[in-house]
Amino acid sequence: MSLDTIKKPIDQELTKFEQHFKQSMRSSVPLLDKITYYIVRRKGKQVRPMFVFLAAKVCGEIGEPTFVAASLIELLHTATLVHDDVVDDSMERRSFFSVNALWKNKIAVLVGDFLLSQGLLLAVRNKQFRVLEIVSNAVKAMSEGELLQIEKARRLDIKEEIYYEIIRQKTASLISSACEAGAASTTTDDDAIERMRIFGEKIGLAFQIKDDLFDFGTDDVGKPLGIDIKEKKMTLPLIYTLAHADRATRRHILNIVKNHSEEREKVDEVIHLVRNSGGLEYAQEAMFRYRDEAFALLEKAPDSEYRTALRDLVSFVTDRTK
Repeated sequence: MSLDTIKKPIDQELTKFEQHFKQSMRSSVPLLDKITYYIVRRKGKQVRPMFVFLAAKVCGEIGEPTFVAASLIELLHTATLVHDDVVDDSMERRSFFSVNALWKNKIAVLVGDFLLSQGLLLAVRNKQFRVLEIVSNAVKAMSEGELLQIEKARRLDIKEEIYYEIIRQKTASLISSACEAGAASTTTDDDAIERMRIFGEKIGLAFQIKDDLFDFGTDDVGKPLGIDIKEKKMTLPLIYTLAHADRATRRHILNIVKNHSEEREKVDEVIHLVRNSGGLEYAQEAMFRYRDEAFALLEKAPDSEYRTALRDLVSFVTDRTK
């Protein structure tokens, strides 16, 4: 199912959101306005605003607080992407030049700071303090998750529980906050809001495991195979392979990741070992388990076209090929 089909129940809200989001990025500084205009023009699939609006609709009726929540989530997400490109020294984002590629790192960092501050001000001006707390917790978690991953990458000693803690903070926290903020914008029912938070967290975990699988896949997904190995990231298929390999194979793999991750032939060797270890199947089972747990939580909400669309969006996220 296509995203266009999934978003039909909230088409009008997403159209209105576009204007809301553009307005939230306006600046009186010409250079900043030029850069934010460039960012808006190359926006992604809007998956996170879709989670906000669908979660909001599942829990109640959409009003101005939902548009504030969606804009805040998207401003935060955009700020983290701009900063990530600086950290990763990446020259491209979604097949376009990154902000740092066109305007250098110093300006990119300042643009990211501006976007984050605009989000905070948007929430304060509209007195959306609960949504502000939700999103601030996500920013904290994302920063901690990234730093935990960097720390562990140096020693390559990640166990499965640490891996899950990293991706819960680094990836799942943003999708979780999108669902939680959407719910909080339309209901005061704490149980419903908490259910949406956990639902989003499980989807975020499934989303990241799917991304891990791309690193070892056979399809052309627009992401070079083995890029996570090159960056010394310990993904679930690799962690499983290391845990179940004999001592010599484990040492061989770790040596490649530590010392030869820039060599294509060596990286291909690790990919081959992971594919033959059962690591991909293990990770896929974990992804489907989180997806099914999310579906079970969703079933507790009243039946509606919005609940159906949210379920379809989850399927899209876990079935995607890029």
